[in-house]
Amino acid sequence: MNKVAVVTGANKGIGKEIARQLGEAGHTVLIGSRDLARGEAAAKELVADGIKASAIQLEVTDPASVRAAAARIEAEYGQLDVLVNNAAIIPEGDAGVTEIAADVLRAGFETNVIGLVNVTQALLPVLRNADAARIVNLSTSLASFTLVGDPESEFSTMRMLGYNSSKAAVNMVTVMLANELRGTGILVNAADPGNCATDMGGWDAPRTPAAGAAVAVRLATLGADGPTGEVHAEEGRLPW
Repeated sequence: MNKVAVVTGANKGIGKEIARQLGEAGHTVLIGSRDLARGEAAAKELVADGIKASAIQLEVTDPASVRAAAARIEAEYGQLDVLVNNAAIIPEGDAGVTEIAADVLRAGFETNVIGLVNVTQALLPVLRNADAARIVNLSTSLASFTLVGDPESEFSTMRMLGYNSSKAAVNMVTVMLANELRGTGILVNAADPGNCATDMGGWDAPRTPAAGAAVAVRLATLGADGPTGEVHAEEGRLPW
């Protein structure tokens, strides 16, 4: 049986490229998308390129959607080898600490942290059914205290508390989950794709979605001796 991978928010951008590259590596990929029609369009594109792909409706902030997706994966595949938590937002109105509205901050955490945790909890039983599952959470250099705390760094000028702080929380989720799963064979890491030309990163960003996807795919296909509880970018491990 082919290894099975789920990528959330995979109907476009980096998520779709992660799915593509996992498919090219031999995985059956499930395109998680809150809009099923968009997910089906992305899956059709990948299938046309020779990849085993199908769409699955998955809205990370909707518990019923998450439960239904988990039930379908259990029924159809029995196991899950890779979970890539890619779905995320920069909440509309994101701003610095002195300006951000509470609802904007809350929206960032609802999708980027609570949604990620809900999906991971729901899919953990089928991940445990695999021999050596991998969980990859998408993070960012903007979640690094070292980089954002350096006044000489460009990251110190990017005032997006909703996004930055929620992704810092994702890093903590990654570390804590890795600790909880030590000895199970499941490795948990976070990936920084860099600033890629997408809806979120802006189409003038310097990196392609394919380049951004590569680090997540590497972490999703680690051998048994690979790291766990770390954040990696293309150049290697990121500072906390």
